[in-house]
Amino acid sequence: MALHVIIGAGPIGSATARRLGDEGHRVRIVTRSGAGPDHPSIERVSADASDAHRLTDLVARAAALYNCANPPYHRWPTEWPPLAKAIRIAAERSGAVLVTMSNLYGYGPVDEPMTEDLPLAATTVKGRIRAQMWRDLLEAHQAGRIRATEARASDFVGAGGRSIFSEMVLPAVRAGKRALAPVNFDVPHSLTYTGDAARTLVALGADERSWGRAWHVPTNPATTLREAATRYARLAGAPEPRLRTMSSALLRVGGLVNPAAKEFIEMRYQFDRPFVLDSSAAQKTFGLEPTDLDDALRTML
Repeated sequence: MALHVIIGAGPIGSATARRLGDEGHRVRIVTRSGAGPDHPSIERVSADASDAHRLTDLVARAAALYNCANPPYHRWPTEWPPLAKAIRIAAERSGAVLVTMSNLYGYGPVDEPMTEDLPLAATTVKGRIRAQMWRDLLEAHQAGRIRATEARASDFVGAGGRSIFSEMVLPAVRAGKRALAPVNFDVPHSLTYTGDAARTLVALGADERSWGRAWHVPTNPATTLREAATRYARLAGAPEPRLRTMSSALLRVGGLVNPAAKEFIEMRYQFDRPFVLDSSAAQKTFGLEPTDLDDALRTML
């Protein structure tokens, strides 16, 4: 079967690797530490993916290259540009289809459901970085140098998923404690299941209809975070959630000692107003449907 190379062994990279391995493909997962799932079809390689020459060697003769990397928030300005460039070069030299796992930061603040044809009008540092990464890939694709596509997801739930909701709210809910988070619990907010993100990446890498544009990962209709927390509590057999919104002042104080909290300040707009993802294009084109939210939350128990 074909060789597929994945950069990053986080929840999305690992889930994508397992899915491809289960389908009988050869998978090479690249991380600095050599981490990755233990699977007979998965080869784990320790390498710096920002080294274009080394990465090109690792991607040689691969059918697809999946960018599932995600540097720490506070290092995005220094780590993403050279990493993204090296990945682009490796895709160009190898001929592998480049599939990027991304998010919704590039759109900036919006007052309507997000579709893939919205302009990339980011107003934040991290949003502009993500937007420029896609512009660079699209330019190379349109010039015929690479074949590229991108999957965009909202905040993750599911086993291993990392987001404000999954890390700050759900553990407290399960423990029966008060959850304090910098979010408005009562506005609609889309939540994407990690397993659906992996399914989407595999589908995009195998279908030439995906090339040259971005696709939203199939995601359930938006619900409030209060409702999602309540559903999780019922699944866990925990008490009714006690939820409290963290003030901006407290968040700024936390940012003095916590780099992640400091970096989240500019992205808080996503949790203050409705944040709704429309994934109908990918669902109709590739026949993908989102996993039921309760089933996604159940994987986190």
